[in-house]
Amino acid sequence: MSSTKESRTELPTDYDRLEELKAFDHTKTGVKALVDEGIVEIPRIFIRPPDELAEELNRGESTLQVPVVDLSGIEVEDRRKEVVDEIREASEKWGFFQLINHGVPSSVLEGMIDGTRKFHEQDVELKKDYYSRDRKNRRVRYETDLHLYNSKTVNWRDTLNISMIVTGHIEPEEIPEVCRKEFLKFMNHIRKLGETLLDLLSEALGLKPDHLKAMECIKGQTLVCHYYPACPRPELTLGTDKHTDPDFLTILVQDQSGGLQVVHNNQWVNVEPIERGLVVNVGDFLQILSNDKFLSVNHRVVANKIGPRISTACFFTGVFEPPKMYGPIKELISEEKPPLYKEFLVSDYITQFFSRPLDKSGLDLFRL
Repeated sequence: MSSTKESRTELPTDYDRLEELKAFDHTKTGVKALVDEGIVEIPRIFIRPPDELAEELNRGESTLQVPVVDLSGIEVEDRRKEVVDEIREASEKWGFFQLINHGVPSSVLEGMIDGTRKFHEQDVELKKDYYSRDRKNRRVRYETDLHLYNSKTVNWRDTLNISMIVTGHIEPEEIPEVCRKEFLKFMNHIRKLGETLLDLLSEALGLKPDHLKAMECIKGQTLVCHYYPACPRPELTLGTDKHTDPDFLTILVQDQSGGLQVVHNNQWVNVEPIERGLVVNVGDFLQILSNDKFLSVNHRVVANKIGPRISTACFFTGVFEPPKMYGPIKELISEEKPPLYKEFLVSDYITQFFSRPLDKSGLDLFRL
């Protein structure tokens, strides 16, 4: 704890957080540039509040493991029932599971990680062309921390954000050329896997396989390509703060570095990388549709002295435009189980998501 105190006491007393945020944002060079400069202490905007750091010191390590679901053989009825049962249990108790034998070629997964690396490790002047905080008008953006100006602590991470939230489509030439081919291949495979998972999740809720698909939960997507540079003081910051996802479903490919953690039984549990595996989690929208049968749980990424860590997540966000109301599925509601949430528009939910700190869940805002 003494090293943490020393780091804080060395900081200037006339600290202006907003000015430091603006100065960092204005560079358009992200966290990676700080590491490339050889810093040994991290800027104050990245240092977590003292109460959070103290809490970490008192937290034990969990030896639990996130459930692993094997998708092989789901075309056979008995095997499919087993998989549906496993997904139901994981979605009810964890909100997370890892997926193996999912049908996405390992070359596509490796290509996605490599493409993300190529973008973030290219010449900084080329990356600057994509730097923006304009969510509404820039579908392809390079940025550091989506919540830069409204979170307590800046996350130790740079991101290439590709938004297909309105149409589920993007023109190939909009994607940076350095990673275009890899990304297009990945999206083609991940959409198909998303459809398969929504079928299985529908069955896990006791509904017809096409129920969630008919609600167009698969329609909009956002691809976020994260680059977590090595951090000289990882105990003081986070790669990604704790949060839940504002979507129906998230599918993540991560390299073998580790660092992703989920909350289970009030403990942080490491999501250990599985070679050729994918991580799947329930989002806020699916928790609402399932009327709390499935859980959207807090997760985060810790910083590390070794890096970079690279991951790419695809968020399935449903219909953004024209406005479509989503709410608890009527087949899951009864006198004994009344609706727990009011209906919402995806656009309203996501606007709320970006207007508050990342670690504040939006579920409570829509709970009845």
